[in-house]
Amino acid sequence: MRVLVIGSGGREHALLWKLMQSPQVTQVYCTPGNGGMGEHAVTPSISPTDGEALVRFAQENQIDLTVVGPEASLMAGVVDTFEKAGLAVFGPRKNAAQVEGSKRFAKDLMDKYGIPTGRYRAFKDSEAAIEYIREQGAPIVVKADGLAAGKGVIVARTLHEAEKAVEDLMTFRAFGKAGEEIVVEEYLEGEEISLMAFVDGETVRPMVPAQDHKPVFDGDQGPNTGGMGAYSPVLQISEERIQQIVMEILEPMARGMEKEGLHYRGVLYAGLMMTAAGPKVIEFNARFGDPETQVVLPRLDSDLAEILLAVTEGRLQDLSIQWKPEASVCVVMASAGYPGDVVKGKEIQGLSVDPEDTMVFHAGTAWEEGTLVTAGGRVLAVTSWSVDLQSAREAAYRRVESISFEGVHYRRDIGIRGVKAE
Repeated sequence: MRVLVIGSGGREHALLWKLMQSPQVTQVYCTPGNGGMGEHAVTPSISPTDGEALVRFAQENQIDLTVVGPEASLMAGVVDTFEKAGLAVFGPRKNAAQVEGSKRFAKDLMDKYGIPTGRYRAFKDSEAAIEYIREQGAPIVVKADGLAAGKGVIVARTLHEAEKAVEDLMTFRAFGKAGEEIVVEEYLEGEEISLMAFVDGETVRPMVPAQDHKPVFDGDQGPNTGGMGAYSPVLQISEERIQQIVMEILEPMARGMEKEGLHYRGVLYAGLMMTAAGPKVIEFNARFGDPETQVVLPRLDSDLAEILLAVTEGRLQDLSIQWKPEASVCVVMASAGYPGDVVKGKEIQGLSVDPEDTMVFHAGTAWEEGTLVTAGGRVLAVTSWSVDLQSAREAAYRRVESISFEGVHYRRDIGIRGVKAE
């Protein structure tokens, strides 16, 4: 099987790494790829949102399966373009990917089908939004309706912070068109987890849960990022609770989309808060999470290529998916200034051969005149796995400390909550 992965981040590197372990896969491609993928895959330079160019490449290179990584590609209709050309592609169509592409769309769908989530209102007028915020009080959450690379969510602790968030999103357009409409939500308290699932229509097969670390600094301080690290399993959440999430949130959402005529095939990702009143949805994503993928896939004991192909062919219900009991921890190494503006082109040192229990997934890296350099905000995702979270965490940080580049920043508390629960 010849497989094409679309994307250039740590998530796509992890997908590539896992797909290469399949005995069915003979050749892998990744576009546009990054500095770490070229060793194992052909990395043609094609825009991940240019569906027509991607289809031509797939046809010319006899690609058997294309896996769409980024949300921007899904919302650009890449899956629709591949399906029109009669090519096997993993990911939801554009109309179904709105579950991530529009916060208001997802909230309205949850409201219609009784899926537990926080109270909310959507606004296209900043003055009306600020009036509502003042009525509700703080803390409160302000979100850009559209895609903002995981950064368009502001958890406002004070009214001043909330009003500034509205101004930044709607007046100054900090995230461009994504802030033309905003969603103001109830602030939820509790333990946060991510649960992804393979979905084929109404068939839902959950993956193992993970916990992401969104804020940029230790102790969950500072602005939200695309994710500074993750770990799995999340032992402080019981298996009974996980089953509750599947039955009360993931399965009803899949059924609801089917009723709306949005036949969903791909990964459905639920970002959840375990509140005192039970699990509630913070957001849905329409693809593999980043960096959750980097801790979930090392625990997958089944053939990833076979699972993805089964979803595209509508036979997920026939598969049994197996998971390893091992624990996994991922630490993201970021450029100075992330999630704001960053300086690129800093030489990366220390990327020698990894030990058997560790993989360094590249994200924002590139080659310049024979030197591997930084090329983005999140640069590397260092992932280790072991018999328990404590051992996996120690291995990940040992590897992190052996890698360096100017201005490197990473959180030092990834996985601590999970270790305390062991």
